[in-house]
Amino acid sequence: QVQLVESGGGLVQAGGSLRLSCAASGHSFSSYVMGWFRQAPGKEREFVAAITRSGSTVYTNSAKGRFTITRDNAKNTVFLQMNSLKSEDTAVYFCAAGERLVLAPNKYDYWGQGTQVTVSS
Repeated sequence: QVQLVESGGGLVQAGGSLRLSCAASGHSFSSYVMGWFRQAPGKEREFVAAITRSGSTVYTNSAKGRFTITRDNAKNTVFLQMNSLKSEDTAVYFCAAGERLVLAPNKYDYWGQGTQVTVSS
């Protein structure tokens, strides 16, 4: 069992930056693939980025070049650095833990409660 708690969301102007954190507690954080997802009002939850146990990463096209996912296995934490934010990045951001590097939300086993990111234009 893994418990995940996100933090770092907030209100930022377009072009600004935010750094999201996801603190994990429980069993074997370092053995999980960690992902970030987001969900805007009226839309389905969508993949943003993921990182494997060894640090390999994958991003959705809209995040490439602007977002960076990292993890600190010693601190049981995964981060999402978001730069050059746009109004369309506004959403609730969730971190998730899973067994495989996949993009589908339903393949992840554990989820945090989410943190709101609002980008004003």
